[in-house]
Amino acid sequence: MGKLIFLAALIVLCINSLSAQDTKDEVVMELDKKSEAYADIAQNIWEFAEMGYLEEKSSALLQKTMSDEGFTIKKGVAGIPTAFIAEYGSGAPIIAILGEYDALPGLSQKAVPEKASADKEAGHGCGHHLFGTASAAAAIAVKDWMSASNTKGTIRFYGCPAEEGGSGKVYMVRDGLFNDVDIALHWHPGAQNASSAGAALANKSAKFRFYGVSAHAAASPEKGRSALDGVEAMNAMVNMMREHIPEETRIHYVITSGGKAPNVVPDFAEVYYYARHDKRDVVLNIFDRISKAAEGAALGTGTKMDYELIGGTHELLPNLTLQKLMHDNLTIVEGITYTEEEIVFADKIAKTMGYDKADLETAQSIQPYKTEAKAFGSTDVGDVSFTVPTVGMSSATWVPGTPAHSWQAVAAGGTTIGKKGMMVAAKTLTLTAIDLMANQELINQAKAEFLERRGADFVYIPLLGDRPPALDYRK
Repeated sequence: MGKLIFLAALIVLCINSLSAQDTKDEVVMELDKKSEAYADIAQNIWEFAEMGYLEEKSSALLQKTMSDEGFTIKKGVAGIPTAFIAEYGSGAPIIAILGEYDALPGLSQKAVPEKASADKEAGHGCGHHLFGTASAAAAIAVKDWMSASNTKGTIRFYGCPAEEGGSGKVYMVRDGLFNDVDIALHWHPGAQNASSAGAALANKSAKFRFYGVSAHAAASPEKGRSALDGVEAMNAMVNMMREHIPEETRIHYVITSGGKAPNVVPDFAEVYYYARHDKRDVVLNIFDRISKAAEGAALGTGTKMDYELIGGTHELLPNLTLQKLMHDNLTIVEGITYTEEEIVFADKIAKTMGYDKADLETAQSIQPYKTEAKAFGSTDVGDVSFTVPTVGMSSATWVPGTPAHSWQAVAAGGTTIGKKGMMVAAKTLTLTAIDLMANQELINQAKAEFLERRGADFVYIPLLGDRPPALDYRK
């Protein structure tokens, strides 16, 4: 009798397993059917190429896409005109999918394998046109599955502007917009397909502004006080400071205003700084030292100085419970295969980066699962990850070997290569969200790990303080 019960249970388990796989196959096929429509949306946002907090057309297009699919839209959340939340369903669990859509200044590029400006202010060098579109596609696919299977719960798409230095999600976290969320999913365009444990550097940024006195640089230089001298003195001191900070620290700056003519002593100059480290406490200390250098520079040059805090983000808190789940789904989805035309394009791009030809295997394969990662960049997803269990991945939207924030990334993102990689992400996010919707125990395990990693006494304090969103930081 015992053997019969065991066999019956095994048969039920096998049937359920087959049913779950059949469901995933159907969901993937439905996404494939809509791939051209989503490619068109992504291409439109690629062509808009709108910078942080200026993404009016991109945000409107994604809002309309979600509204047309039956989502309820909340516009202008967290005091940001281009931020929004699209929601479907009701009750628990609440699964959030993050989407971005801002472009980078100075990276205008056509979708061709040689450097060629598209005569715009910006370009999608980080692939956020793909990011926002794939995340929207995933939220819609989950909605369709919920409706077909009569599954209860809530799926939310978070329209997140100004990730590139504007810290858009930080304001959304600060306003409590993630407080009732169970799990948050995200992804990022890249040069390979991977879903291992993520990492990101905490970051604090500001624009330091120096005010001097104008004078004729040749006839009466003694009457002038150069604001540019203030900036250069600050930069010199910060550069000397690099010898005496933790090795993992990253400090970057760019002079955004340095005067208009050599024969006029500049009465205004501005320098924009980033400070990064994989521990936010170190970032706060480094930033304080940078601001002290600015104070000293103003004192030494007879100028005045103030600064505006622009952004601040936490490091990324990993969640291996969720990460392994997403990796398994990425393995089911698999990578992409290039057409002959795409291979020609990819090989030409590869040559501009010093390679003989493109590494097609990297685009086709899934990277091995790893439980640790080294941080290189920063993201405001970090603040979300300290508020709710969060998991992410990357897919090969660029020719393998391509660095982010490059014209090569912009070019590939405007081709079918980028769109194929985008759909890998959309499918993986969808399958992961469905698994979570269907299995409360997975959510419970992820939450338990989240609380253990974050610590019982954790109190969220945004690195950018209580300042309002820096809506004009790209103007």
